[in-house]
Parts: sequence; structure tokens; C-alpha cells
Amino acid sequence: MANCSSINTDINPTKTLYKSNCSSSFNFPNPLKTHHLKIKPKSGFNLKTQFPVIYASSTHKIDVMNKGHENEDIVKAIKGSFSNCLSETYLHQTVPGLKSKTRGKVRDIYDGGDYLVLVTTDRQSAFDRVLASIPFKGQVLNETSLWWFDQTRHITPNAVLSAPDKNVTIAKKCTIFPVEFVVRGFVTGSTDTSLWTVYTNGVRNYCGNVIPDGLVKNQRLEKNILTPTTKAADHDVPVTPDEAILILDFNIFGIYIVEQGLMTKADYDEVSSKALSLFEYGQRVAWEHGLILVDTKYEFGKTSDGTIVLVDEVHTPDSSRYWIAHSYEERFQKGLEPANVDKEFLRLWFKDHCNPYEDEVLPDAPEELVCELAWRYIFLYETITGGKFDLPDTAVPIHDRISRNVSLALASLR
Repeated sequence: MANCSSINTDINPTKTLYKSNCSSSFNFPNPLKTHHLKIKPKSGFNLKTQFPVIYASSTHKIDVMNKGHENEDIVKAIKGSFSNCLSETYLHQTVPGLKSKTRGKVRDIYDGGDYLVLVTTDRQSAFDRVLASIPFKGQVLNETSLWWFDQTRHITPNAVLSAPDKNVTIAKKCTIFPVEFVVRGFVTGSTDTSLWTVYTNGVRNYCGNVIPDGLVKNQRLEKNILTPTTKAADHDVPVTPDEAILILDFNIFGIYIVEQGLMTKADYDEVSSKALSLFEYGQRVAWEHGLILVDTKYEFGKTSDGTIVLVDEVHTPDSSRYWIAHSYEERFQKGLEPANVDKEFLRLWFKDHCNPYEDEVLPDAPEELVCELAWRYIFLYETITGGKFDLPDTAVPIHDRISRNVSLALASLR
């Protein structure tokens, strides 16, 4: 992320740098003020955190949710699908009418004339490269986003037209704003550009957001903050120190984006408002299901008729950080890292075992780590949506299934 808006979700050592003796200031915006941290998760959701850690190095440990016997079928399916992951797609060769293919870090996007066909693969990326393929990840991300797209229509329209396959969304064509709208609710993170790192380096005005002295790691911010970042084709563009000097308040940062020709002021103001509303709503829904939505990022576009729409993904474990709610306060007071539903333990493993930025060849991710990440993604989907994850029929090759379903869907749209 750019200097003003990192949303890196690194898992830190079990103990934070400072043991907190203060309040977490865990107060949601007005709609959530009646909630208290002792709220119990909804019945039917298993949020235990005593499951023995699958991944551990000499210095890091991660508490994760207890799988339980009811999930043995899912774990078995994950282990049986390592060789059937969707790592690459070639729909332009198998589906009539599809034109060019754009390969993103996780999604493959196909030009279908009046439509875009977005295929969410099982690729797991970090450090600007693919680290592994995670069974069922693409399906989880696609179906999680579809659920959130549907739930947030009262806040903003979106680009979704249909979902003909578990891994596929067909969307309206639109012009994408080259700005990611990152929203944060906590001072956390451990990378060089994370809010916590910036804060410990003495920064108290972050992208126009005044942050008070005296905060500790993983503490709730007084209010949610918006920290947009500009984007290039394949990575975020850092804001230079000289540019950052000009960004003294939120309005000036908006002026900077407008002056760069990235968005009009009206569009910037509308999208900023939508992003904050989406995050507040996402926090409320997550809290009602025993989770804390910590931070996330949104992308928007504009259709040919001038309508601003939400695109890409919404509140997925790839784009967001989630913590377990019921143990947050106790762990925060003890100076422990929050129990989480994150992907970053895999990233941390690579940082511990190689230089993922410079090494030409990376080691293979251990199967137990891949299995754990697949489980976490499914756990989050079921917890948020309240539904049961529908395991796909692995007897049918996944690419063949997608090709058939997309072909039928496009034919019905013509």
C-alpha cells in the first residue's frame, strides 16, 4: 500500500511491544454503541481458540478456532483437493465469445464484449508473487463477496450481473477508479507502512487523520479513518514525502487525487462516503456474528451511464482483517495479539524461511499450512453468512465445469 494507506495484515509475535494498562476504547459508531464486549457469539458458531497451532516457528504462535468433529468432512475434502486447485484459467480458449484475458494476482478477467467475466482462482499471493494455491479459496472469495454485494445494495449499487459458477462473477463493464479506499478501525499492523509502525515512528497526522498520543498496539481508534492510496497497474504507488507534506487534512488529500486527474471531486466525495458507510455496516454485521472487522479496502468504478458502483471484492479474508470478538478485550489487556481469521501466518512462514522479495525460487508451502488457510477461509464464510459451505463436486475437473457454466451464462445474455 502507499505510504498513507497500508492495509498489510501481518501477524505479530504473541506479545506486543507494550503491555497495555489502558482501555481498548472499543466503541463502535452509534449503531453499535449498545453492544458490550461480553456479547456472546450466535449459537451454532464455533469460536473457540484452543485448537493447537498448526503453524509455529521458534518465535511465533497463532491461536485459531477449534475445528471440531463436525468439520472433519471439510478438512478431509481440503486435503483431497491439493491437486485439483484452480491455479490457472484459459477460458478464452474454451468459451466462445471471450476475447482478451487479464491475469491479476488472484482473479483472471475476461472481456466478454458488453460484460466482464471474473474468475476467482485459488492463487494465494503476497510479496507481489504467487505463494501457493489454496483449495476452495476462489469459491470462498467469490461467494463471500457475492453475499456482501447483496447485503450492501442499500448503501451502493455494484457491478454484479450474475454468478453462473461457484468461482465466477459476470459484471458490468465500467471504468475503474485508480484509487483504493482503505478504511481502518484499529491501530495495528507490523510492516513498515502499517498504521502501528507509522504511529510508533511518531506520526500523529496520517493522511489527514489526527491520531492522539498514548495509543497502544491493536487499540480501537476513536473513529474509523479513511486512508486512500493510488494504484498502478500491478501495485500501489507510494506517496512521496514531498507529496505527503501537502496532505495535511482529508480534504487536501482529496484535492491531491483530483489534481492528479484520478477522480473528480464529486466522485471522490461520493466514494469516500460510501466506503465509510460500507465499513461501518460491515463492522456491525461482523460483530453480530462474533467477529471484528478491523480494516479493509474497497474499489469502485463508474458505468457508462455515470453510476458509481462497487467492484472487485467486499469484506473477504483477502481484502480484510478479522479478529475474534469474544476474546479481544481480555487478550488486549494482557498484551496478546488478538485471535484472528487471517491469511498472514502463511506470509510469515515465507518470511521466516526465505527472502520472498529477492529469492528467485521459493520453498513450497507445507501442506498443513495450506490446509489451515483453506479452513480459515471456509470458517469465515460460514460465520459471516450463517450458511454452510457447499463443497464442489471434485469428480468434474474445475476448469471444465467453469467453461460450461460460463458458456451457458453468456449465451443467455446475448
